[in-house]
Amino acid sequence: MTITVRFAPSPTGRIHIGNTRTALFNWLFAQKHNGRFIQRFDDTDVERSRKEYADSILYDLHWLGIFPDSIEYQSKRFDVYDQAVEKLKAAGVLYPCYETPEELDLRRKIRRTRGLPPVYGREALALTQDEITEFEADGRRPHWRFLLPNFASDPAETQRTEVHWNDLVRGEETVDLASLSDPVLVREDGTYLYTLPSVVDDIDMGVTHVIRGDDHVTNTGVQIALFRALGAEPPVFGHHNLLTTSSGEGLSKRSGALSVESLREAGVEPMAIASLAVLIGTSENVQAIDSLAELATHFDPASTSKSAAKFDPDELFVLNRALLHRMPFEEVRDRLVLFGIADERAEAFWNAVRGNLDKIADARDWWRIVNEGPLEAQQFDAETLEFLRSGFALLPEEPWGDTVWKQWTGAIRKETGRKGKELFAPLRLALTGRSSGPELAELLPIIGREGTLARRP
Repeated sequence: MTITVRFAPSPTGRIHIGNTRTALFNWLFAQKHNGRFIQRFDDTDVERSRKEYADSILYDLHWLGIFPDSIEYQSKRFDVYDQAVEKLKAAGVLYPCYETPEELDLRRKIRRTRGLPPVYGREALALTQDEITEFEADGRRPHWRFLLPNFASDPAETQRTEVHWNDLVRGEETVDLASLSDPVLVREDGTYLYTLPSVVDDIDMGVTHVIRGDDHVTNTGVQIALFRALGAEPPVFGHHNLLTTSSGEGLSKRSGALSVESLREAGVEPMAIASLAVLIGTSENVQAIDSLAELATHFDPASTSKSAAKFDPDELFVLNRALLHRMPFEEVRDRLVLFGIADERAEAFWNAVRGNLDKIADARDWWRIVNEGPLEAQQFDAETLEFLRSGFALLPEEPWGDTVWKQWTGAIRKETGRKGKELFAPLRLALTGRSSGPELAELLPIIGREGTLARRP
């Protein structure tokens, strides 16, 4: 058996870091078991689904390093769902209901006042043919509910019916079908809700493991029953905790909060996102991992907590810095070219500045400083100005090697008697216009003697 998983968002907005958590859990699980990863778009909601969102989701996944083995669209499979509906009707487990939303709401309120759970009472099963004819003459169209197997012989007399599964993440789980309403599978207008297409596709596509957020735990009991009603064995389920902000706020595709697109535009590296999305809320320490292959060695669904995984978005930038500070030149060469950093000094420049970057785009400013000097004119008092002018007069002749900074500052120390911060701070400001930054011993050979002299105050 080939392990097969799927990531199945609705293309109604940009995916965020929380969606990324689900995608990566599935991708890493497939990678660890030499399995298949299906990208499925649950786009049966034709009003809200957009192809541009589907395309952007694929782009985001590729950027993160996720490359599906196949791509499927539910909007192209309505005939398959129609066949499943007829099968369920023929088995007597899909029945028409004519209540309006207002009528259903009133019934729920009445049940609550009687101390009963607000589940659907299956009143539609008692309708006579005359009542159905009258409803349809009034223009009502039925929605269709799946009859849960939570009774012995009379559907009106439900009994505790436990569905058990061994969750990949949460361990042993149980749902009592008697505590649930029969789910609506088909709306009045004939369109499908999430449940039926999802189960039918999992059967047809050979999905062996369904890994998703723990907001679907209760749905799983219903879906297991539906798998069996369609004559299929349910897959293995796993429900991971959801990501929330440190204040407990959830994430939404439609709000665009912490979308992969916005994080990419902010300069966050894909592995910073992946490292946080996978490791937060698990027994593993959150750390910057260099590749998805390495991240897979840290990934264990069972190590995930049952509590919500709260995170501070600033953690992404901590991870980002850690990744950049050790990123080899070969990995970043092509991206530096986009900033005009492409001559024979590029590798030495990258190695010099990477430890001072929050994001790769920050290298542009340091490249300008190396080539043009401080970005803003520096003002020095008379004493510092005199020190700098005498110091620049001691600049060694070319050729320059790796020790030129040591030679130069040694000569200045001998001439002026200055040392430590009094010696180095004015030189750094004169050379770079900044009070901190890369090691000047590494920058000076890249600036060159002519460029250095041009900065003499």
